[in-house]
Amino acid sequence: MSTLKLDVVSAERVVYSDDVDIVIAPGIEGQLGILPHHTPLMTTLQVGELLVRKGAQEFSLVITGGFLEVRPDRVIVLADAAERAEEIDITRAEDAKRRAEEQLKRRTPEVDVAQAEAALRRSLARLKVGEKRRRRRGS
Repeated sequence: MSTLKLDVVSAERVVYSDDVDIVIAPGIEGQLGILPHHTPLMTTLQVGELLVRKGAQEFSLVITGGFLEVRPDRVIVLADAAERAEEIDITRAEDAKRRAEEQLKRRTPEVDVAQAEAALRRSLARLKVGEKRRRRRGS
């Protein structure tokens, strides 16, 4: 079976680089499934889960926006920020979620609503991926 090379890069580091079977990315207009020999494309990404399958393994990363380039044998994700599921601190993500929700409830003039909503989306994505990993380990 053919594979494709996946590189997930943030400003700080290479988060993931390996040959994989399929990539499912949070595209701006919905989920994108990418298999080897996919038609080339370039798109923006939204905050969400980047799902990767390699053989019988399936794992997730959190992407907080960025760009995705697809070539017939390669996928490059230039992420604003990215974390592997095992790097996610659930307690920190829950705290960030609570802070963002409190800011949105208050809506005082000094609260940047767009920034609070973005923080809430990021924390929810981290919690989703972190909880998913926790459930997999438990089973």
